[in-house]
Amino acid sequence: MRFAHFAAVCLALVCARGLGDERPHVVIVMADDHGYGDTGYTGHPFVQTPNLDAMAEGGVVFNRFYASAPVCSPTRASVMTGRHPFRTNVPNHGHYMRPHETTIAEVLKDAGYVTGHFGKWHIGSVQPDSPTSPGGAGFDEWLSGLNFFDNDPYLSRNGNYEQIKGAGTVISMDATIDFLTRHHAGEQPMFAVTWFPAPHDPQEELPDLPKASKLYSDENTKKPGYFREITLLDQQIGRLQQTLTDLGIRDNTLFLYCSDNGGLVQASSGGRAKKGSIYEGGLRVPAILQWPAKYQARQVDTPAFSSDIYPTILAVGQAKVEHQTPLDGINLDDVISGERTTRPGMGFWHGFRDGQGTWSDRIIKALMEAKLAGQPNPHPERILKNVNVFPELDSLDSRGHAAWNAWPWKLHRIENRGQVKYELYHLVNDPMETKDLSNQEPEHVRELTTALEAWQHSVLRSWSGADYRQ
Repeated sequence: MRFAHFAAVCLALVCARGLGDERPHVVIVMADDHGYGDTGYTGHPFVQTPNLDAMAEGGVVFNRFYASAPVCSPTRASVMTGRHPFRTNVPNHGHYMRPHETTIAEVLKDAGYVTGHFGKWHIGSVQPDSPTSPGGAGFDEWLSGLNFFDNDPYLSRNGNYEQIKGAGTVISMDATIDFLTRHHAGEQPMFAVTWFPAPHDPQEELPDLPKASKLYSDENTKKPGYFREITLLDQQIGRLQQTLTDLGIRDNTLFLYCSDNGGLVQASSGGRAKKGSIYEGGLRVPAILQWPAKYQARQVDTPAFSSDIYPTILAVGQAKVEHQTPLDGINLDDVISGERTTRPGMGFWHGFRDGQGTWSDRIIKALMEAKLAGQPNPHPERILKNVNVFPELDSLDSRGHAAWNAWPWKLHRIENRGQVKYELYHLVNDPMETKDLSNQEPEHVRELTTALEAWQHSVLRSWSGADYRQ
């Protein structure tokens, strides 16, 4: 682990599976821009998702699961750390997660898991000598791209660059299945993270169906390609489920599926707005968990979000981090079992500090061509890229759009050009956030404002680097 004073790991069990380790394998699959309402099991009128529907029927369905941010890079940082992405230096697209952070892969690796990342990375470099690469973040094996959505993608395999023919979503699952197949009979439990490029635009990938290029073209939608890619990723979920069955490990595998942010079609987003907004449609996403050996099928109405993945999986892996930096997520075990029906408030914040472009088809291609030609690295600046910069942020620097979800209440704080306004919604009575109650409920506004501002100050302190100081 990169920073031992943050991550002294205490193991509760002997790590070798041959010595009685019954900890589950863990597989996390995350889509890119899959909206809450864009599955069959959530009631979409035409999109075909039979494998996700079957998973929902037999698994734990989170009816109120949120991405930690309304765009992809920040949410990925929250999955890796259990922390709000601002704390990790990822306020928006194109920022690198600091190597100072303790990641879920590092902790599980030190706890005896073999670890692999496959698909979109988008929170750091994929160069072999970068501490912000999947390898630097604790993954033993990786086939990863910076930010790719195209067919025939340029990817980095453990730091070696290559172009692979085919659909990126299928390639990501191919690599996942290969990893599981090679390691399932070993002494170590497996931890696999698969981050699909679908259904992000330009939506050129096609499912394996007759006349796939015409699928959904007759429906009342301007985005048939978006729904085609959802059907494609659903097919990959089916391949993964079949692999777990064939390998005889399905019962003792914890498998979580979710999305990195809200979808691209507002009408089926599951709330107001869509991707890019911290109104419900930009944050609410499909989420299903299966672990047949432990959990029976159930619906979970208690809110949860992507920052909860880190503490939940660490508890499952029976690994503990001493001197843990502040977490925003909680262990969901009691929520999943139904023993707990409430949770601490959830903070969201978005809206400032754009990052650098991260196109795999340009950057990795350039790296590959330079290496083959024996030329110098064309992008040495991307090995670290500002991860050691700790901004001096004012304690009152709360620009952008922030929200505090204290179920069922949700307070929005919107700052624009120095002007601040508040909005308050009751999400049970008004899930589409159409009726602002801030004038009618001043006590709730004051209470939630206090909680939100305290949380924002904590986030800014983390972003400034205070968490890493002894």
